[in-house]
Amino acid sequence: MTSAPPPALEFRDLYKSYGAVDAVAGVSLEIAPRSFVALVGASGSGKSTLLKTVNRLAVPSSGATLFEGDDVSGVPLPALRRRIGYVFQSIGLFPHMSVAENIAIGPRLAGERLVAERIAELLELVELDPAMALRMPDELSGGQRQRVGVARALAGDPHLLLMDEPFGALDPITRDALGTAVRRLHDEFGLTTVMVTHDMAEALLLADRVLVMDAGSIVADETPHSLLAGNGSAVAQALVAVPRAQAARLAEMT
Repeated sequence: MTSAPPPALEFRDLYKSYGAVDAVAGVSLEIAPRSFVALVGASGSGKSTLLKTVNRLAVPSSGATLFEGDDVSGVPLPALRRRIGYVFQSIGLFPHMSVAENIAIGPRLAGERLVAERIAELLELVELDPAMALRMPDELSGGQRQRVGVARALAGDPHLLLMDEPFGALDPITRDALGTAVRRLHDEFGLTTVMVTHDMAEALLLADRVLVMDAGSIVADETPHSLLAGNGSAVAQALVAVPRAQAARLAEMT
């Protein structure tokens, strides 16, 4: 009899303190493989700090973060980050490198070389013309740069995709299109995806599971349908009320 695979991610009584402030205050939860989880909350609620403990951009004060059954604190950092794709709001493309060089940077640091055909394939996956491989970042729009950021995150064939406010700086049309593209890639490649956002509408539309944080704690853990049905904490329902009220106002205008 084979044992069940471990969770893709697990947080065990995790705390992260900055002085007297607990940015993360005793979070314990599991995230199943291939799930798309949105981590939602107001600014300062601890969601980005929790996410950063996975790839060790933040080191817990106590407790543990496990990735595929391994405590991340005991995994060599290059090996850990090789298995994790990371997309963040500021994009972080190197301005002196071409699009192709930016996409290939992760594998290159791991001693591997991405061939031109693979770079072209990654650009097509994020719905960019492969000819853009030779362009420099300042020749691209914000949406195009963020698509390159997603291609870079996928270049190492990661098991896990972490996204920290990935669409926050984009206009609404680009934001919606890129969110749809990321969800398609998640499904196509069987990824586990955790996306930090302050936008509840985005979480409801993209995720299978929504975790709501407040003051460093998880205060709701629901499916989108459950949240829309009125379940979850008062904090969660206050966040749901915003897109609900906007939709009602729009309906009144028609």
